[in-house]
Amino acid sequence: MFLDTVRRVQPEVVSLVGDVFDLPEFGKYGVDPREWDVVGRIKFAHDKIFKGVRDVFGGQLDLVEGNHEFRLLRHFADATPALRAVLADLHGMSIPKLLGLDEFEVNYVAQGDLGAYTERDIKNELNGNFRIYYDAIVAHHFPHGRNMGLPGVNGHHHSHQSWPGFSPVYGAFEWHQMGCGHRRSASYTEGQKWHMGFDIVSLDTVTRTTVHDYVTVNDFAVSGGKFYTRTKSEEITKPLLRMA
Repeated sequence: MFLDTVRRVQPEVVSLVGDVFDLPEFGKYGVDPREWDVVGRIKFAHDKIFKGVRDVFGGQLDLVEGNHEFRLLRHFADATPALRAVLADLHGMSIPKLLGLDEFEVNYVAQGDLGAYTERDIKNELNGNFRIYYDAIVAHHFPHGRNMGLPGVNGHHHSHQSWPGFSPVYGAFEWHQMGCGHRRSASYTEGQKWHMGFDIVSLDTVTRTTVHDYVTVNDFAVSGGKFYTRTKSEEITKPLLRMA
């Protein structure tokens, strides 16, 4: 339904606010080696998300780096700095190239890249990853972006929340923390259901007035006046917890 909404609305920009790539193999938490599938995870994002968007949309496509994409950069800085130097300095590699984003003409929004080496670089990396559109709205990975005093959206926390704001420039405005884009009941959530959803933002570039149309995705959803329901194969009918 997200792709169908993009196809129908044809916005000027599609902005993904991070954690499109999970990359748990490079994270600080332990992962069962039998579940390693870093290539498969990256290809899934290629086939189901980026190619899906590009099949229906030819405009500006941005990916704001989230902490999950950042895992790859952190891994190079902490575990293999010499390999980082070879890839970045000798071969001119970058995070977008390693993630295969160039093929889909994705703008990777990040303050650093493989060249980010020092601990200070690493700490400053994520906090500066955001994009301001038309001097009117912010797309940020983290909710503290709302302290910038502009309307905006963020991801990261997998739950929809909204905050009101006001400024002499923008008047009354909203900031939305969006739901996630994957299954509501993941195996590691201990039974809780995360929120799913996305935001359609319309703005007047002259007055810099923004209007949010947040789309909540549950067992059904309404986006742009169109009603969506899950197919039989998408329904969650199995119990979340099995006990022997």
